[in-house]
Amino acid sequence: MASTISAEPTRRDFLYVATGAAGAVGAALAAWPFIDQMNPTSAVLALSSIEVDLSPVQEGQQIVVMWRSKPVFVRRRSKKEIAEVRSVPLSDLIDPLARNANLAETAPATDENREVKPEWLVVVGICTHLGCIPLFNQGNFGGYLCPCHGSQYDAAGRVRKGPAPENLYVPPYAFLNDTKIKIG
Repeated sequence: MASTISAEPTRRDFLYVATGAAGAVGAALAAWPFIDQMNPTSAVLALSSIEVDLSPVQEGQQIVVMWRSKPVFVRRRSKKEIAEVRSVPLSDLIDPLARNANLAETAPATDENREVKPEWLVVVGICTHLGCIPLFNQGNFGGYLCPCHGSQYDAAGRVRKGPAPENLYVPPYAFLNDTKIKIG
């Protein structure tokens, strides 16, 4: 008894394929709102970058701005401060890495690798030991002092003394013009 297998698709085959395709499209359409809700809100996207006007900051002063719910220190350094931090040998530093989001992770912690323009220092103002907020123009190195555990940073934001293991982080930033930067 020979069985015959038809090579021609039947109406039943078409209905199976059409039903499967409609089910796949329906599942994708039903899943889309759940996938879309995982995207960041417009409020979060608005905070992902900020523009900072530098024109009111005088030499030797600092302003603090909030970026991604973190304080960012924007400091206008004097020529004397720049000369002092550039004269520090890398062997004197606790953390030899720049910690600059604008550079490679292995960049050394020279002052040049911690800034875009020499007179401006832009760092996240959170102590790398336990997350305290360092005080401006305090400590033995003319930079920052964390009052909680005594970590001291120089005017380039590099840790010089205390329990902090790393330099203050340099966020991603760029100059839009001579008096405005964009952080993030």
